Amino acid sequence: MATIKEIANLAGVSRGTVDRVLNKRGQVNPEKEKKILEIAKALNYTSNIAGKTLAVRKKLLKFGYILMSATTSNPYFLDVVEGIESQANELADYGVSVELRYATLSDPTLQVKLIDELLELGVSGIAITPINHPLVSERIKQLTKEDFPIVTANTDLPDSGRIAYVGSDYFRSGQTAAGLMHIICAGKAKVGVVIGSPLVLCHSERLAGFKQRIQQEYHGLEIVGSEINNDDDIESYIVTKRLLETHPEIDALYLVAAGVVGACRAVADLKRKGQLRIVSYDATPQTVELIKSNTITVSITQEPFVQGAKPLEILFDYVGMNLKPESDLFYTTLGIVIKDNL
Repeated sequence: MATIKEIANLAGVSRGTVDRVLNKRGQVNPEKEKKILEIAKALNYTSNIAGKTLAVRKKLLKFGYILMSATTSNPYFLDVVEGIESQANELADYGVSVELRYATLSDPTLQVKLIDELLELGVSGIAITPINHPLVSERIKQLTKEDFPIVTANTDLPDSGRIAYVGSDYFRSGQTAAGLMHIICAGKAKVGVVIGSPLVLCHSERLAGFKQRIQQEYHGLEIVGSEINNDDDIESYIVTKRLLETHPEIDALYLVAAGVVGACRAVADLKRKGQLRIVSYDATPQTVELIKSNTITVSITQEPFVQGAKPLEILFDYVGMNLKPESDLFYTTLGIVIKDNL
């Protein structure tokens, strides 16, 4: 028997959109509606969907989402929030509400406190960008052992018992960064590395992937120095300036996490713009401007909107529709942005 998920996949829309069409609840583009109905007819779709969705609405489900602070220091998360809000609007049709909370990178105690706060509000599942710290990991493990559904997003705790992870394959993205660095530097460079917080697993995974490819194949790339900026632009400016002054031989920078604006300002103030090849991540407005100005050479994207929306979809399917995720890993697409394809 055909399922809503199959129809949604074939139509290239969400399951919420299919539900609205099949239940004649409107608010769907006429062309999309026609396509969905044609697919449903071709698949001989029949279901008691109306009864199912009514039962879900009666549950008045509530989900929590704990995200890293969406600040100007890491505007990437503003796009994640957009994905969360978009999916929350779709789920509202099913009577689902979403409680969004923010935690800083440096405070695992706060993140645990927010988990407990959401539990007190009666949430039926939590999506979280977890800090890589024993306090957070153990609290999540306690919940998952009690069959409470957790979805990690953006960065993972693979041994925590979470039902799924949504985000980039960070090791692969680090390998990709090494390949790009090899290309833009014609195979040879003295590389400086600026990494974010050591409490975020994805940062160390990116660097590990980068180093692996250098050791395996790109022997002309040499890491001569590194600094930690804790995803903060002010700190990033200070440590990048220090890195470049300490190692004037550096002719390429690998910016592993946020703090890109601060790092690039240090490059400009040292009058090194145009002398360095820079690989960074994401396509925030600030990063795009730095690419346009020939400061950043290439940036790797990771679909922040999906990282916001997909975890809530997984929780809804799991709790509301009794559908387990097809996989515990949902990797977002690695995109490559240069000045010519903006």
